Amino acid sequence: MSAAVTADRLQPAGLRALIAAVGHGLIEREEQARCLVLALLSGEHLLLVGPPGTAKSELARRLHRLAGGAYFERLLTRFSVPEELFGPLSLAALDEGRYEREVRGYLPTASVAFLDEVFKANSAILNALLGLLNERVFDQGAQRLAVPLVTLVAASNEPPDDPGLAAFHDRFLFRCPVAPVSDEAFGRLLGKGVAPGSALSSSDGPIAEASAPLDLSALQALREHAATVALPESVVALLLALRERLRAAAVPVSDRRWVRIVAVLRVAALANGRSAVAPADLCVLPWLVCERAEEHEPLREWLAAALGAGQAVDPQWLWRAAQAFERQLELESSASELAFDDSGKLALMRSVGGAEGSELGEGAPRLSAFSRRKRYSASHIGARLAQIDQLLGEVARFTAAAQAHEQRLADQLAGNLWVAPAFAQQVLAVLRTNRERVLAGEAALRDTRAAFAALPVGESDDGRTPEPVPLDG
Repeated sequence: MSAAVTADRLQPAGLRALIAAVGHGLIEREEQARCLVLALLSGEHLLLVGPPGTAKSELARRLHRLAGGAYFERLLTRFSVPEELFGPLSLAALDEGRYEREVRGYLPTASVAFLDEVFKANSAILNALLGLLNERVFDQGAQRLAVPLVTLVAASNEPPDDPGLAAFHDRFLFRCPVAPVSDEAFGRLLGKGVAPGSALSSSDGPIAEASAPLDLSALQALREHAATVALPESVVALLLALRERLRAAAVPVSDRRWVRIVAVLRVAALANGRSAVAPADLCVLPWLVCERAEEHEPLREWLAAALGAGQAVDPQWLWRAAQAFERQLELESSASELAFDDSGKLALMRSVGGAEGSELGEGAPRLSAFSRRKRYSASHIGARLAQIDQLLGEVARFTAAAQAHEQRLADQLAGNLWVAPAFAQQVLAVLRTNRERVLAGEAALRDTRAAFAALPVGESDDGRTPEPVPLDG
């Protein structure tokens, strides 16, 4: 396929068809299809982690149909030898004193490869794979040959526990879990699941057409163009917050991996037709930073909260501010003062049981002063209302900004090739919840404001204003 045709297929609509082709007929493998296509576009290697019989090898074969070129596949064991992957020694070269391999048809000549149970390989194979994966080179005797490998898909039943495999594990930038089909989809699997290894037929129409090989030079051009995609400060701030979170959780992410992660984010943004990385593009991060399947959901929850914030007013802080005003109102509305008569003297209780107090003699009860609700100056009440009005103004500005942020993020999520619908709903739910909490806090503030305005007003006003209500912001 020509580079021009491939370039058209690398537009958002064409990429959506590619993703559909990879996942066609495979039940609950939409996430893995998105991950594989993005890994191919980025030129990165991918590790599929899951039990046997979950279509890992079928996914790799479908990716090869997209990439074209030579394909190589092996199941590794602890007894595997380098010749199985890199080819047998060349006897002709040995006769001439050269130590070379016959690499044709083996891994050094493949564009896409699949290695099953990759962590069971011995150290000789793993060491040879390190250079091939990271630098795309293979040592052929005294020469170092460039290899055409675009993406290597590896599979394992579980991540490695051996610290000695950490460096090799880190070579796989993408790490995607593959779980068995859920109980909800089990009936669909039995009724219409595609058997592993089955080819797409011509009756599949657009799906079969979308599976036609791409021009690899166009993929390289896309990656080079992606280097020009901008990385806004807002996205950098989110990545820094994630780095701090991962550090606190003792999840290792090397500097080299962060650099490559940003390169993938740029490819993801460009594939979505944008010239700058958007917050919604961070939805791919679980594939890039998590080591185990159980780490994905907590990270998605954090991402949903981080993307769904985007606000100048924190709902939690707003509620604390509203509660601070409510406490102050309770103090001021329950305060009392001694009552004075028109002459300025304390108004004493003169009538007890219908008799004048002066006529009750020594047996009269002790007289007490009347108390009443404390009265406040207009300046006092005005200061309280002004402070609440200032906060309500901030809430109004937040509400407008939050609505714009929600619409912008909804647009990004709706058209994003790499976002699962469930994650998009999770993010938008956070946005809605935050907005509802802010509106509820605003309503509470308005009720409190009305109560401050209804405080009893005294006749005199010396112009003094109270200290502002302390807000824990």
